[in-house]
This record gives sequence, C-alpha cells and structure tokens, in this order.
Amino acid sequence: MTETLKETAQEYEGGADRPLASYGRILAVYGGAVGALTVVAKLTGRGAPERIGPLDLALMGLFTHRMSRTLAKDTVLSPLRAPFTKYVGVSGPSELEEEVRGTGLRHAVGELVSCPFCLSQWVAGAYAAGMVFAPRLTRLAGATMTAVTVSPPRGGFPRHRTACAVRQRGRTSSA
Repeated sequence: MTETLKETAQEYEGGADRPLASYGRILAVYGGAVGALTVVAKLTGRGAPERIGPLDLALMGLFTHRMSRTLAKDTVLSPLRAPFTKYVGVSGPSELEEEVRGTGLRHAVGELVSCPFCLSQWVAGAYAAGMVFAPRLTRLAGATMTAVTVSPPRGGFPRHRTACAVRQRGRTSSA
C-alpha cells in the first residue's frame, strides 16, 4: 500500500518537488479541526444557524477576503510568516512579496500562509465556527473587517500609496 502511494506521488510530481505528504498533513489538521469543532458543538448543544441571511453571507465573504489577504500579505504580520517564507520585496501598498522556503511540511505551510486564496478556506471555516460558538462577536469582527475593506484609503483607491510602502521601497516622496 505504501509503495503504491509513493509511486502515485512520484507520477503526480513528474520530477517536480511537490510535498504531497505534507499537504496531506495540512488537510488532516483542517479536517481534524472541523471534526473537533463539530463534536464540541454537538456536546455543548450548539448547532449551525437556522439560516444564513444575505447580510451574514456578505459579512462572511468580505471578512474572509480581507482577513485572508491581511494574514498572507500584511507587513506587520510578516513575523508570523517568517519561519516559512523569505522577504522578496513590496508587492503593493502595505503588502509584501514573499517566497516560500524549505522543504516538506515547512514548504507546504509556507505556501498556505503566503497565499490569500489558500488561507480563505481556513478563514471562512473559522468564521463559520464563530457563527456557531459566538455569533455576536463574529458579526462584530465581520463588520469591522468589512469596514476596513470598503473604506477608501486616504487619497482614494486608484493611486493610493501608503507611507509604509513608500518607505519600504526606499523612496522619500509619496506617489
């Protein structure tokens, strides 16, 4: 059985170094967390909301978008990603470009924590759990991140450059 899995992984990789076993571990952690939260909800008599209204869905979507991007790209949160990524440069206003480093599990976690699209499933899952265990607090967090998402930065959206991004690029004037 183990040989078949190794052969399948080698065939899939096609010569590239893809940490399939590490991806499997990350999937197991996610599935385990969802399973554990489901059991805890059942044991404490909590259940899924009767319905998810349009406003809750909008909050969840905007929260997931903003929080995933913040976790994966924000300058201030780079110490959380540093064990798994390497600083490359600035990719946009107050956003960093980072390369994944390491092999195996370190590489797989690096891909997860530096990719907003990859993190979005985890963030949405956490938001859903919040709706089961602490709906009022979760809606507050959703509203807060939604406000951050839809608020135009100083100077407007199109040509916005934060002082942080300008300093990181080594310039002294703002764009």
